Amino acid sequence: MVKRLGEDEAQSILDTAIRQAAIAEGANLASQAPNGETSMKSFIDHFELWARGGALEVEVHQTTDERFEFDVTRCRYSETYQEMGLGHIGQLLSCNRDECFCEGYDPRIKLERKQTIMTGDARCTFRYRYESENN
Repeated sequence: MVKRLGEDEAQSILDTAIRQAAIAEGANLASQAPNGETSMKSFIDHFELWARGGALEVEVHQTTDERFEFDVTRCRYSETYQEMGLGHIGQLLSCNRDECFCEGYDPRIKLERKQTIMTGDARCTFRYRYESENN
């Protein structure tokens, strides 16, 4: 794809496709929620899917009905992309999914992340917040 379209266009297409897939995946999981009701708690319950098998090593800072805050201190996804020679697009393949997943799962869940291992930081700082009508 890069040879045919160039690096920028290929990455743009990949980014769009992966973001759309993450939204669809979030919506699919939301549709399986009891009574179709999602919450921060149900979101946290799904977190285990991404961390299983040692894929992520995390330090959890806060879990409440409104907040889920943690740092990833080791990311096997990043390590795998580096080993495959895909580290330069690891952000597109993995990290960009996180916020988009929330859009599909429950748009009231917002992510703020200022650091990622994929871009060279020592940790990923995940700060999810649930924006209810009262916040």
